[in-house]
Amino acid sequence: MEMIIKSAEYIISSPDWEKCPAPDLPEYAFIGRSNVGKSSLINMLTGREKLAKTSGTPGKTQLINHFLINKQWYIVDLPGYGFAKVSQSQRRQWSQMIENYLRKRTNLVNIFVLIDSRHTPQQIDIDFVNQLGEWQVPFSLVFTKADKSTQLEVSRNIKAFLNKLRENWEFLPAHYVTSTVKRMGRDKILEFVDELNARFRGLA
Repeated sequence: MEMIIKSAEYIISSPDWEKCPAPDLPEYAFIGRSNVGKSSLINMLTGREKLAKTSGTPGKTQLINHFLINKQWYIVDLPGYGFAKVSQSQRRQWSQMIENYLRKRTNLVNIFVLIDSRHTPQQIDIDFVNQLGEWQVPFSLVFTKADKSTQLEVSRNIKAFLNKLRENWEFLPAHYVTSTVKRMGRDKILEFVDELNARFRGLA
């Protein structure tokens, strides 16, 4: 059964996890390197063109942004990791803020880690995913911008990424291939969220 998004509203931007909304609804965080297409993906999933602000400048998201979906669950837009034109100290502050949020937020059900499917595996993405494994935080991979290169190239890059993970992982996480232009991957991700929401409420 397809999940229908009836409402999606911006709630709050918080400088750290303790200032986030009460942890009583399931929430799903989206994170990736700067410019990986995070805002576009959130907008595509919710069917709201301007919900998350897209920007040509990397490092635009600097806070933990909560969006309430169907008044039942949250999408959380997190600052990107990696390249951003900010000072070393600012970067450290961000990574501490992200780490605290990922490790301490009790209602965080899953993290969608966005990977640009146009590129061969990037060490920074591999490191981040391995870090999540060490912290034992549940996550899935979302390969973005699948319409921006040939199918062959996309599947080659995805395969290479998953093979790289196999060096450290016995079981690979779920992964989704998306294109915001073609709305590809939308139903599968929402279906997955739906299942997890049911489990969160103890209905599954």
